[in-house]
Amino acid sequence: MTVQELADKGIFSLASEGGEMDRQIQAVFCCDLLSIAMGRAPAGCAWVTVMANMNTLAVASLADAACVVMAEGAKLDEAALNKAKLQGICVMETEEPVFEAALKIHDYMKNSSAVRQDI
Repeated sequence: MTVQELADKGIFSLASEGGEMDRQIQAVFCCDLLSIAMGRAPAGCAWVTVMANMNTLAVASLADAACVVMAEGAKLDEAALNKAKLQGICVMETEEPVFEAALKIHDYMKNSSAVRQDI
């Protein structure tokens, strides 16, 4: 599933469209401790977090995340959103808890790959 396909599902609101909306999401990663996310977030992941600050964007860039999903109503401030747009980082938002948001992404990825295998 691509970042654009996830955005098109309409389950999350799009706060910042990234530069690579056609990028494949390889995994889902949940973590709110930035130092752990920096070292363990897999490249191409959809990173679900509540850490809404500028450092989250730096970690997303370093970890090469496909997108960041701000869960539980967390929102980046205007300066951070502008930085996300400048750096081409796709940021989505949801009121869903971290686990529920990640589970939805996982289910969509699973269903998406099942369809592709049947083709």
